[in-house]
Amino acid sequence: MFAKLITFLLCLITIQQVGAQTQAPLAQFPSPMLENIRRHERVTFEMEPSKTIILNDILPKPVTIYLPANLRKSKQADLLIHFHGLAPVVAYAAYQYKYPLIAVSVNLGSGSAAYAQPFVNDAAFEKLRQAVLDTVRKHIGRSLPTGKIILSGFSAGYGAIRSILLHPAAFKDIQTVLLLDGLHTSYIPERKVLAEGGLIDSISLDPFIQFAREAINKLSGKKFMFTHSEIFPGTFSSTTETAQYLLQKLNIKTIPVLKWGPLGMQQISKASSGNFSVLGFAGNTAPDHIDHFHGLFHFLHQL
Repeated sequence: MFAKLITFLLCLITIQQVGAQTQAPLAQFPSPMLENIRRHERVTFEMEPSKTIILNDILPKPVTIYLPANLRKSKQADLLIHFHGLAPVVAYAAYQYKYPLIAVSVNLGSGSAAYAQPFVNDAAFEKLRQAVLDTVRKHIGRSLPTGKIILSGFSAGYGAIRSILLHPAAFKDIQTVLLLDGLHTSYIPERKVLAEGGLIDSISLDPFIQFAREAINKLSGKKFMFTHSEIFPGTFSSTTETAQYLLQKLNIKTIPVLKWGPLGMQQISKASSGNFSVLGFAGNTAPDHIDHFHGLFHFLHQL
């Protein structure tokens, strides 16, 4: 009887192990933690229909353009193209911007690949930019020269910016890059975290390192800001890890700080050289992640 029981238990353990091995691996390990320390304030902004234009057939999903009130009297306007995030939050950033700013919101789905793929073709970004400028010209009745071209990406939106920066002509034209808790890469071997001896797959980070080098040289006129949380996805590199990799490659030291950020965010670190800066913020929950996007207006002002 005892021998039969042992045999049964061994079979049960074997079945459980086989089942565990055949389960599909998680794409990400979400943090289950909840906290009520930070305020997690949210931007609320009503986009006036007369200042809002929807572009279809330029990208796989519609693109939203928000035009500031002072655009008609302006001699030129800066152009913000933001990837991933609610259009009213992006419009609010334009509303708060010091100069006339055309705000473009691009939402293409989940995951960085959804944003990277449409811009693999080097003509895609120029097609989007030209479509926006043509639309503005028709709306105000005249051509409007473009000042700075600003690319911002929240979370997976960095995928589009990475693809765009790989094209030399676009790289040259873009003056400012803002990454909001969004810059990831794979581990080598895949899913083997740094603490277990894994390495950062740095190839996809090269365009950002190159742009950072340009921003460090103030004479280039380029600016680059990267904000990150403490969220640890587990299956691919965290924004903290990619930030540390960039800073190590560029030989820039991180300085601990304790200060309030926008909308109740709590800043815990800063690193900068020239016009390149990396800002670290407390928090490893979903609301902490979304804080970075709603702080868009604040980070644009800092730039």
